[in-house]
Amino acid sequence: MFFNPFAELSGSISPVIMQAYVIAMILLVAGGTVYDTIHKGSAKYFFENWRKTNSKAERQVRGGEKLSLALETAAEALTSGEFCNPRRRIAHLLGMYGFITYAITTAILVFAYPTPATPAPEFLSQLWYLGALMICAGGYWFWFFIRVDVAAEGHSPLRLVRADLFILSLVVSATLALIWAYLEAQASSWTMPVLEAYVIATTVLFASVPWSKFSHMFFKPAAAFEKRLSEANGSRSNLPAPADKPTTLGSPRRQPRHY
Repeated sequence: MFFNPFAELSGSISPVIMQAYVIAMILLVAGGTVYDTIHKGSAKYFFENWRKTNSKAERQVRGGEKLSLALETAAEALTSGEFCNPRRRIAHLLGMYGFITYAITTAILVFAYPTPATPAPEFLSQLWYLGALMICAGGYWFWFFIRVDVAAEGHSPLRLVRADLFILSLVVSATLALIWAYLEAQASSWTMPVLEAYVIATTVLFASVPWSKFSHMFFKPAAAFEKRLSEANGSRSNLPAPADKPTTLGSPRRQPRHY
C-alpha cells in the first residue's frame, strides 16, 4: 500500500513550511544556474559562437528545417542518444526520468495534497516511489558498475571529485527519501533523524548547482542544436575533419570513448 508521506508529515511539520522549502529549492536551482552562466560565461560563449557560425554559413536554414533539427535534438535528449554505451544510456535514462517523475510528484503531493484531509490519488504516491527507485537504480548502477575505473588510472576507488557531487547527492537524497517514507509508515523513532538527513542531502543537491553538473543539462540541448544547425548551414565545413592518421610521434589518433 503506497501512501503520501508528506501528508503524514503534516502532523508534525506545517504544510506551509514544506511548500516554502520546495519553493526555496526551485529558487536555488534558478539562481544557481544564472550564477553558473555568468561565472563561466557559458551563455556569452554560446551566443558568440552561434553568431560566428551564422556569419560563416554557406546557406540559409529555413524555419521548417530548423523545426526539424530542433525535434531531432529533442528526441536525442529524451532518449540520451549522445551515449554510445547502451548500459550508460539506460542508467542515464533511469536517473533522468526518475528525477523528473520524483520532482514533479513531490511538488504535486506537497502543494495539492499536503494533509490527510486532502488524500492524494494512489497512483501519484506510486509515481513518487517509482521515481525515487528509478533514481537509485540508475545512480547505483552507474556508480558501481559503469563509472570510469579510477583504480586503473592510478587513483583510489574512493576518490571523489567535484563532478561527482550531483550524482552522489541525488542518489543519497532519493535513498533517504525512500527510507524516510518507510519509517514514516512504521511510526519509527528514527523517522525525524532520517528526515533531517534527507533534507540536508536534498539541500546540497539543489544548492550546489554552481559547483555540480546540474546546470549542464540546460546547456547541453542548446549546444547540440547549435551543432546540428551549423552542420546544416555549412559553417562547420570550414573546420578540419577528424584525422585517423598517425601523429608526429607515430601513435594513431583514436575516436573518443564514451563510457
